[in-house]
Amino acid sequence: MKTSIKLAIASLFTLAFCFTGNAQFFKKLAKKAEKAAERTVERRVEQESSKKTDQALDSVLGTGEENRKAPNTTKNPTGGNDSSNQGGNTPNSTESTGTPETTGPKSIEVYSKFDYVPGDKQLFFDDFGNDFIGDFPSKWNTNAGGEIVTLGDSPQKWLGLKSGYSIYYIPNAPQLPEEYTIEFDIAAVGIDRNTSSTAQLQVMLSNDEKFGVGSNYAFSEIPFCQYAAIGVTVENRINGKREIRSVVKADLRDEILDTPHVSIAVNKQRFRLWINEVKYIDVPQLVANGAILNTLKFHVNGFKDGKEQVFISNVKIAEGGVDLRRKLIAEGKISTNGILFDSGSANIQPQSMGIIRQIYQVLQQDSSIKLKIVGHTDADGSEEANLNLSQKRAEAVKNALVSIYGADTGRLESEGKGESEPVGDNSSADGKAQNRRVEFIKI
Repeated sequence: MKTSIKLAIASLFTLAFCFTGNAQFFKKLAKKAEKAAERTVERRVEQESSKKTDQALDSVLGTGEENRKAPNTTKNPTGGNDSSNQGGNTPNSTESTGTPETTGPKSIEVYSKFDYVPGDKQLFFDDFGNDFIGDFPSKWNTNAGGEIVTLGDSPQKWLGLKSGYSIYYIPNAPQLPEEYTIEFDIAAVGIDRNTSSTAQLQVMLSNDEKFGVGSNYAFSEIPFCQYAAIGVTVENRINGKREIRSVVKADLRDEILDTPHVSIAVNKQRFRLWINEVKYIDVPQLVANGAILNTLKFHVNGFKDGKEQVFISNVKIAEGGVDLRRKLIAEGKISTNGILFDSGSANIQPQSMGIIRQIYQVLQQDSSIKLKIVGHTDADGSEEANLNLSQKRAEAVKNALVSIYGADTGRLESEGKGESEPVGDNSSADGKAQNRRVEFIKI
């Protein structure tokens, strides 16, 4: 009995000791948990504060992170010796328009303020439609190699550019005049938050006809970096001396992932550059006075080989300098292939609005003028389909003048002539592009 009592007392002391030890243990554990919670709260507060700060800055800069698109990883380049679709046309369409499909509608307000006007006389066009996938394009030259590919399921062909000291140019391109425009599309694969701040596509105009920079040049560099907003660089050299180098503040992280369209206008010394509908560069005296920069060159640098890739397509050079408004008033008729449409449809592409805006300015200036709008197509597809498409496109231009700019519908007529009046050879990409045009005729 005494033994049992002693055991019981010993057990009670043991339990008391354990409870005391456990209490101390749990007390320490609670302290640690409390400190950990405090650190978690502090980190969360820091993160939220940083997020709010970023949002506030983005609201000022117009580049909110909440609207940031994820990098497009669905476009996988397809090379090889695939000889299918060598014409480069989209299935079930009547023609190849030379511009990629847009990812969604943009506001009419954005369209109407786009002030780029393409040249009215096409000098060069290449959508690589006559080149085989896996080959280097026949109209181009390079010191680094490259090949024609398709991206994803689209039949559109692209020229892949290699990073490093690589130059791509058009050796037999026509002499560039004093005033001209350049347009092309960009596609990017593998671009993400780790893409270098030095990853850029340089577009150069030079008096060197091969792989050098020349004694006179003007170029702009388009950034691909995703972790920071890297501006657009512009630089020149005049008689062997650099006079301008500047980085214009811009955030292109969203645009560069969404197959952007680039437009450049050179008017003697003046150099302007738009990406999609926004003008980023406008330098009055970037080009040397009297210098003829007769070679267009592309150069990419700062990309990770095998992971990050840059492609171009739909390269177009057109002679500019003619004010369409003055010509229409003086001659009573103008023809332009600068009004572009989505493939096989009458949807006007945004880069066309500058021309339509000029036409409205003519109507606004002289209230007595009435115009007939005439649409033309190339010869791809049936005559009936092309006639119908040209009529719809002429009507679409008329509707844009009325609905966007407020033109009087009673002063406008529309007509389509399909493929019946070609001005170029329908067997070539250049000729087809010339035939896809819109005329404005005073009546």
